[in-house]
Amino acid sequence: MAVQDSEIRTIITDPNGAETLVKVASSLAKDLKTNGLTTAQIRALFGEVRQIEAEWNIENKKEEARRRLILLKPKMAYRARKERGQAVKMLVEVLEKALDLVTKADPQSRDGNFRRFVEFFEAILAYHKAYGGN
Repeated sequence: MAVQDSEIRTIITDPNGAETLVKVASSLAKDLKTNGLTTAQIRALFGEVRQIEAEWNIENKKEEARRRLILLKPKMAYRARKERGQAVKMLVEVLEKALDLVTKADPQSRDGNFRRFVEFFEAILAYHKAYGGN
């Protein structure tokens, strides 16, 4: 399934986009599992997002967390290149577009966009496991 840019925008920027988030995460996770993505490959990226989230929630660490979030893009690109198959590349393409909507958002929208980004990533991981990802 190719995730449309408009779907990613709805997921990340629309507080009412939960239904789209669920639909896209489910379909994407199914495709990722079919293409051989492992839970370890997802967790390698998700672990970094969780660390960023912990900093994000500390007011005086927010700018450092935003910097780490921006620097997540090259880490994801490296992972996509390093891993065999297309699955990691598929995941990274979607996450990079979502990350741009967080990092380039105006400061008033950034917190909500980041929270929805984390929720989206969590949903992908959860559905991947639900569909038998190992």
